[in-house]
Amino acid sequence: MDWNELRRRVDSRLREMAEDMKAMSRIPSINPRMGGEGEYRRMEWIQGWLASYGIACQVLDVPDDAVKEGVRRNLLVKFPGTRQPEKTLWIISHVDTVNTGDLSLWNTNPLEPVEKDGRIYGLGVEDNSQSVIEALQVCRVLQEEGIRATCNLGFLFVSDEETGSRFGLHALLDRGIFGPEDEAIVPDGGSPDGAFVEIAEKSQVWLKFTVNGKQAHASMPHLGVNACSIGVHLAAELEDTLKLKFHASDPLFNPPASTMELTQKFANVDSPNVLPGKDEFVMDLRILPCYTVDEVMEEIGKILDRYRDPERGVTISCEFLTRVDAPPATPSDSLVVQRLVSAIRESGVNAYFGGIGGGTCGAILRAKGIPAVVWSTLDDLAHQPNEYVILENLVKDTKVYLSVIEKYCD
Repeated sequence: MDWNELRRRVDSRLREMAEDMKAMSRIPSINPRMGGEGEYRRMEWIQGWLASYGIACQVLDVPDDAVKEGVRRNLLVKFPGTRQPEKTLWIISHVDTVNTGDLSLWNTNPLEPVEKDGRIYGLGVEDNSQSVIEALQVCRVLQEEGIRATCNLGFLFVSDEETGSRFGLHALLDRGIFGPEDEAIVPDGGSPDGAFVEIAEKSQVWLKFTVNGKQAHASMPHLGVNACSIGVHLAAELEDTLKLKFHASDPLFNPPASTMELTQKFANVDSPNVLPGKDEFVMDLRILPCYTVDEVMEEIGKILDRYRDPERGVTISCEFLTRVDAPPATPSDSLVVQRLVSAIRESGVNAYFGGIGGGTCGAILRAKGIPAVVWSTLDDLAHQPNEYVILENLVKDTKVYLSVIEKYCD
């Protein structure tokens, strides 16, 4: 097998990959819990693409009443190994996207991909359509050449990553498709030069706080309890106190500290002269592994208790929108880390490993004891207006995947 020739073949397919990217990106795939219709139609496009090259895939539907189809679709492609049927090297891409956000911040229509100056602009092209297109091309090369590694090679195209993976990777783990010897590459994060290999994540927590008071006319505040005022003061104290108390730094991560940020603020009343009786806001917490989520929640509970006032009718609730406790890091000397780092360095990039704030499928796999690395070459534009993918990165990363697979072959 001439692996250099295979990598040159990928170079020659840049235009095909660009056209595939644009064709797939024209099919909306916004997560239903972010106001969209889900990934089903885009999954059908992926199925059709695979079928056009004679690549078999398994459909793994997960029931979900939030979409008209009643299911969230996941797809699995597997190439059996020659000597290690109990082990699979996975490449896992997610197909759902976030919503468009403020359309006025986009220079182009985010749902109509635009190619310009060696880039494609559009919603989700980096997060995570880049990975999908690359994984499809790797599948095509394996199918064309009949390549088989010593272990199985598995490719997953999953749903629901953007809101916790309940209908995607979590459901697939429950179905037992992963084994104790498995390893995984998750191309859902990285750096512009492709040097950064993520092996660890912080705990990821989204908390929604609801403050209940009593609505009244703003000119008669003594007749009500201003939930907005209480909420604003509470939010500021939460952010300030948590950042001060949980201030440790770990150079493995970027940024090196825990992050505790106020994010969403929900509308309370429709008029400026109404004293709000209810106030809601959300915090995004990314907590270093040296702290447990329970430790942080204990401190939050103490703060909430100071603001609760049953005599005045002030109640405060706190609910988890997302909770992913930081799993152990993937060992830096594990096979998948060493082989990926080696393949990247062979491409001329000085690879290194570290940790991020969290939120990828990699953490879900690590929690199950599966060594997982997160890697891609990208400008880190996920969830931002004018998101783009650099076309050259499509072929660069695809060639790195082939180099990794080469290391798993006889």
